Amino acid sequence: MFDIIKAFFTGDNSPDAPSVLDLTDVKLCSAALLVQVITADGVQRPVEEAKLRQILTDDYGLSTAETEELYMQARSATNSAVDLYGFTSTLKRELDEAARIELIRHLWDIVYSDGQLHELEDNVVWRIAELLGVSARDRMLAKQDAVRDAE
Repeated sequence: MFDIIKAFFTGDNSPDAPSVLDLTDVKLCSAALLVQVITADGVQRPVEEAKLRQILTDDYGLSTAETEELYMQARSATNSAVDLYGFTSTLKRELDEAARIELIRHLWDIVYSDGQLHELEDNVVWRIAELLGVSARDRMLAKQDAVRDAE
């Protein structure tokens, strides 16, 4: 961690310097929020991770290797984040309303991919939706769609 901070302040971008994640990258911020949901209840199930990878591949047209790299970067970003605001502020600024609602839909798809809703997952989606400026109505409609598709 100290090396990352030191590299940031010294501007050391050599190959041996630790990489600093770009939290202005829409793909990375979206992936980080998806990771937040699969870790919310403390149990990461393979079906949730598979759904996350499928969403990244489908939405961004990534190869398997690119999807895995983005997933690993998102996990790293999530592990070092202190809150959701760093991710959601970028997405609120860069995505239109329809894209933000679609992201909420993806979050619900991951939540229901294992056939269960945990209260912590529900809370994380609610907080993300609020930070993205997605209305309660649109959040609940996306949830209903995800439930219907999971059945």
